[in-house]
Amino acid sequence: MPLHQGPEKRDERPLSVNPFFGEANPVGGMTEAPPKHRLPDGPLPPTTAYQLVHDELMLDGNARLNLATFVTTWMEPQAGLLMTECRDKNMIDKDEYPRTAELERRCVAMLADLWNAPDPAAAVGCSTTGSSEACMLAGMALKRRWAQRNADRYPGARPNLVMGVNVQVCWDKFCNFWEVEARQVPMEGDRYHLDPQAAAELCDENTIGVVGILGSTFDGSYEPIADLCAALDALQERTGLDIPVHVDGASGAMVAPFLDEDLVWDFRLPRVSSINTSGHKYGLVYPGVGWALWRSAVELPEELVFRVNYLGGDMPTFALNFSRPGAQVVAQYYTFLRLGREGYRAVQQTTRDVALGLSERIEALGDFQLLTRGDELPVFAFTTKPDVTAYDVFDVSRRMRERGWLVPAYTFPANREDLSVLRVVCRNGFSEDLAELFVEDLGRLLPELRMQPHPLTRDKAAATGFHH
Repeated sequence: MPLHQGPEKRDERPLSVNPFFGEANPVGGMTEAPPKHRLPDGPLPPTTAYQLVHDELMLDGNARLNLATFVTTWMEPQAGLLMTECRDKNMIDKDEYPRTAELERRCVAMLADLWNAPDPAAAVGCSTTGSSEACMLAGMALKRRWAQRNADRYPGARPNLVMGVNVQVCWDKFCNFWEVEARQVPMEGDRYHLDPQAAAELCDENTIGVVGILGSTFDGSYEPIADLCAALDALQERTGLDIPVHVDGASGAMVAPFLDEDLVWDFRLPRVSSINTSGHKYGLVYPGVGWALWRSAVELPEELVFRVNYLGGDMPTFALNFSRPGAQVVAQYYTFLRLGREGYRAVQQTTRDVALGLSERIEALGDFQLLTRGDELPVFAFTTKPDVTAYDVFDVSRRMRERGWLVPAYTFPANREDLSVLRVVCRNGFSEDLAELFVEDLGRLLPELRMQPHPLTRDKAAATGFHH
């Protein structure tokens, strides 16, 4: 979460209250204009308080037109109703809400089966507030297992984690918070994610694991998990080092099982010890819910697990957060029940078709070249062609925002800081019709952009955010 400071101005204009905010009495809600940065002295009528908050939130972007976020922005009304019914249930209270706990257990079992656990009954897992927490838990398990194997050298030796430079920022946070050295494989040329052999070469006796990304947020491409495991198998044959793999499937773990069934990336690979995903991304649930699963209890050290009383018995729990509503877990179970495998396949295929069609139409405009096409994650990245000098991707992002579209523009990390791109995330609810409107708006802007004397965005670092 962002860190916030107090207001710079001590005495700031208070919120204004419209006479119509008072219901029966037009001035009933106007007794005092409430301050912005301290608690009001007295209460406001609920309708007045609602309208003040509602009006300010109108200035937020339209979530459905946000092509930066991977997070689900549309669900059925029935799902919303279930979430409303469960928002007051603190799901950590397993003995008070046993059916919510049971639905969570069923979701874990369904994911273990979906991800081809050798024995789904032996797999262990839990819900989280999202993939970031799930990654933290997976990293903790990797570090603790490494520490157990190296008890004679730790804490003297410093553990490290190997990953591509394209990982989501939560992995940098994990390494920082848990004092693990981050060893990152840089991008090279047209390779925008981890190289298996380069990753294996970074491993040593202090490596707690290697992270493979099934769906890079930079361009939507899958990292070659099977090749990564093969490179680590060869490393073990040469050196004896047995390095586990964690698959960060924040998005791809809910796409590949339905659209890329022949792709081997999951627990079918013996070296894959754990997998995470975001239920609130291509799991098709509103934020925030994630899932973390381990192949078996062997991969999750017992001393990390806490036990709570559950119906007079013992229920193991593993989490960084404590109190949170059961609504998202219930919504995940609803969506699993509602769609099934064929329903998920239909939704994800439609989303991929939209991505493929949209990337093709953008390429046909003539000014842009594609890095990816949306044929893995329904996500693609593109940049301006070398001969386009009047504008850059940051100008495109800024101008498209004027029409309501939120399209991130950002620069790639080492060794491709020279490459700046736009990225489009296609989600359920982003239809062919909306994609057509997007291309029409982009096409209308191009004549104006081509007439610029040069790119106009000065502060590229602040031009758009890229945090997903």
